[in-house]
Amino acid sequence: MLEERKESQKIIRLKSLNANTDIASLAKKVVEECKLIHPSKVAEVEHLLYYLQKRPDTVSKKVKKEEKLSHPNGPPPFEGMETDEVATINDMDDYIDLLYEDKAEKVRGSALILQLARNPDNLEELLQNKTALGALARVLREDWQKSVELSTNIIFIFFCFSSFSQFHDLLTHYKIGALCTIIIDHELKRYDLWQEELLKKKKAIEDDPTNQSLKKEYKKTYKKYQGLVARQEQLLRVAFYLLLNLAEVPRTELKMRNKKIVPMLVKTLERNNVELLILVVAFLKKLSIFMENKNDMSEMDIIKKLEKLIPFDNEDLLNISLRLLLNLSFDTGLRSRMVQVGLLPKLTALVTNENHKQVTLCILYHISMDDQFKLMFAYANCIPQFMNMLSECVEEQIDLELISLFINLAANKRNAQLICEGSGLETLLKRALKCKDPLLMKMIRNISQHDNATKCLFTEYIGDLAAQIRYEEEEEFLIECLGTLANLTISEMNWELVLTKYNLIPFFKHHLKPGLAEDDMILEVVIMIGTVSLDPCCASMLAKSGIIPALIELLNAQQEDDEFVCQIVYVFYQMVFHQETRDVIIQETQVPAYLIDLMHDKNSEVRKVCDNTLEIIAEHDEEWGKKIQSEKFRWHNSQWLMMVENQQMDEMEPYLYGEDDDDIEPFIHGEDILERPDIFYSADEMIPSERTKSPNSFNNYCAEWKYGGSNIPLLEALEWIELVGQQQFLNAEPQQISTDPISLYTLEMVADKLMNQEAYRPFTPH
Repeated sequence: MLEERKESQKIIRLKSLNANTDIASLAKKVVEECKLIHPSKVAEVEHLLYYLQKRPDTVSKKVKKEEKLSHPNGPPPFEGMETDEVATINDMDDYIDLLYEDKAEKVRGSALILQLARNPDNLEELLQNKTALGALARVLREDWQKSVELSTNIIFIFFCFSSFSQFHDLLTHYKIGALCTIIIDHELKRYDLWQEELLKKKKAIEDDPTNQSLKKEYKKTYKKYQGLVARQEQLLRVAFYLLLNLAEVPRTELKMRNKKIVPMLVKTLERNNVELLILVVAFLKKLSIFMENKNDMSEMDIIKKLEKLIPFDNEDLLNISLRLLLNLSFDTGLRSRMVQVGLLPKLTALVTNENHKQVTLCILYHISMDDQFKLMFAYANCIPQFMNMLSECVEEQIDLELISLFINLAANKRNAQLICEGSGLETLLKRALKCKDPLLMKMIRNISQHDNATKCLFTEYIGDLAAQIRYEEEEEFLIECLGTLANLTISEMNWELVLTKYNLIPFFKHHLKPGLAEDDMILEVVIMIGTVSLDPCCASMLAKSGIIPALIELLNAQQEDDEFVCQIVYVFYQMVFHQETRDVIIQETQVPAYLIDLMHDKNSEVRKVCDNTLEIIAEHDEEWGKKIQSEKFRWHNSQWLMMVENQQMDEMEPYLYGEDDDDIEPFIHGEDILERPDIFYSADEMIPSERTKSPNSFNNYCAEWKYGGSNIPLLEALEWIELVGQQQFLNAEPQQISTDPISLYTLEMVADKLMNQEAYRPFTPH
């Protein structure tokens, strides 16, 4: 009878208890030797012993032994750790002594210690035995290259400690993690050498197929290779498992990355051992949440190595592989690689498997986010399969993963056609309107944006959609309904009837007021107004209802939002096509003035719509046409005009503060320089400073620069001066220019600027 003391308890081990034991005598002996049990408790002890003696035992001793040694989270027993001896904690000193003997005894001693370590109850006591732990760490550090079995046993012992976070400091102290990475790297290199040797012998057989001795030698080598690989994979599995447990702390995980743990794991994916693959993929999944590790995996082309695991017979390995792919699918480049290696058809086939449906749909959703891959789903023949899944969904809300995938796929024209085949669109609309599902309505909205026969399919459902435009509807659902209607830019559509029947104009006008609704709702209303404005009658109704002032007010409120500005200007663009609304815009509103201000907006789309709208206005109103032309000229030549003005100010600078000369008027900065003809001069004499004259009086002169016998317009001449540069300008033949004083002054000023105030050959007027 052995006794073990633990905190607040005493364990009594009864080695002699069997079917023939005298229970009464044994109970008395237990009470006598254990001072914690009162003599009055003999009957209770006897009862417990009787129960232990009679309890059922249908399991063989070997199976019971394995169950005793098996760790719930650890690897199963393997060759090398099996021994007929049963280890006891009291013989620990003897097992330590074995670690100082030859290799066989070291393997035996480590196997016995491993038996004890696999029982979590013994770990605390083993932790107190510093001699044993130090000896194990020393033997592993010195002899790991001599015996795979010895290395596996010792690493397994430390793995048992690694299963509990409170023992991680112990492993860090003995640097077990760093040693494991060295061992793994060495074993992977050995594996490469074995494969090279095997390939050489296989090639020799191919070169000489009739040589029987080569075939016999190859078979012998291959058998040996299989045994070596099996033992090596046991070692790799235990070592990787230990590192996985230690990787709980990000700092430790970073150290592992610096030790090249990711390339080691990716290289191990080439193995065929299922248990090892499950562990390696799980480790990679944990590491993949950090960008640096993900980049390392990408460099190792991990997607190509995972492709062979999709699908796989082992459900656990398949599931963990899919979850790793899900983590990697957040990277655009890796998503592209998934499509390149042919994973898309394999993934779509797994959607029907309930065990992997959710994670597979998430991966497909990520792939569908890229426009370049949306069309690939059409070629994978998965759209009908997804539609069946959607129709079979009995719950009111469709699975989020499935509907999200559909929303992305519907943005592709070909996918939209496949979705609408048969009664697909009708089924979707009926379900969306019945369940008021905003996500399903968003999918329908994406379908409605394609300019083909698909858009015409919505004609018979416009009334149903317009009927949803009510104040009491949920805003998200209402936004999608408005967006769907706004996409239906069908020329044959009678929008006037729709607006009148469902009384939509008051709804539009109410929701155009800033602050009364969310911006998304207001924007959809503006887009909807732009769509219905295609119809002249609708445009007239909107103009008479006071929509245009509301749009101008909204434009002022949302002038920093390019999307709002662009859509509001587009409404004006549609309205100026129609005579009645065009007259209202030009004569009764300041829309043209707002458009002129937006002509030079930083957003190219806004500028484009503004220019198109202003061109139409200029064609139908002469006064606004002149203003628009003047503004375009001013903007186009703004830098030039600024340079002219600055030059004139520089020349007048001596007179700005001339108090002694009373004949010279001070320069008026606020006055338009073009209204001062007295500062211009001709080739013959100064122009009289008469206020009645202005530069416009010289517009009838043809400003030409005669060079080489050709007449060149003034602006082209100026451009030529800038292009040819200073030296060529000085060496040019005598030029002649018109007597237009503005032209002459301008050319002389430019020449003077180009030549840095140097003397130059004067122009000769003709």
